[in-house]
Amino acid sequence: MGFSGFDRDVLSFYTELRGDNTKEWWAANKTRFERHVHEPMLQLAADLEAEFGETKIFRPYRDVRFSADKSPYKLHIGMVTRARVAHYVHLSEEGLLTGGGVFDVPPAALARFRELVDDDVSARSLESVLSALDEREFELSTRDALRTAPRGYPADHPRVEFLRLKRLAIGRSDPPAEWMWTPDAGEIIRERWRAVSEWCGWLEGHLGEALPPR
Repeated sequence: MGFSGFDRDVLSFYTELRGDNTKEWWAANKTRFERHVHEPMLQLAADLEAEFGETKIFRPYRDVRFSADKSPYKLHIGMVTRARVAHYVHLSEEGLLTGGGVFDVPPAALARFRELVDDDVSARSLESVLSALDEREFELSTRDALRTAPRGYPADHPRVEFLRLKRLAIGRSDPPAEWMWTPDAGEIIRERWRAVSEWCGWLEGHLGEALPPR
């Protein structure tokens, strides 16, 4: 059976999990997770793979080894394509996030990106792609960004906001909406990922071998 929309119970599921993030609650609601949260994401993955390639749905368990927060379960379900420049989607009680790019950027790729930002010609190409994505309500991720320009670049560089980046990823957030529980959700997400492909294509074309392997 193809994807026919997410189950609206996902909102209640993650709200309740946030209030009682324990192994006991999870054990009592695991079947609910499989049917109402995981299964629709599996169906979406199957529908998208023909166009965007193999996908991976992330496990619901948090890695708490180096975290002060020891709650064992994630408060969202996420999926990513298995590519070095990836497409991403996740669903939580806060709504839907669609995006993609490179999340863990190797030093060589980041250095090359900064060179492109510093060059007026290649920077125009970058700004053109990002301007088109801005019209689609996608934003660059500023998570872990530097406080100022990296070493070797002036603090008043005209494109310092790009030089500060450490993740080359974009995203768009949508609060819970009625379309998410209908078959329209599949086509809307597909169109969002096609927009993300423009960013992925720019990264592939300009960073090339500096990017990590698949």
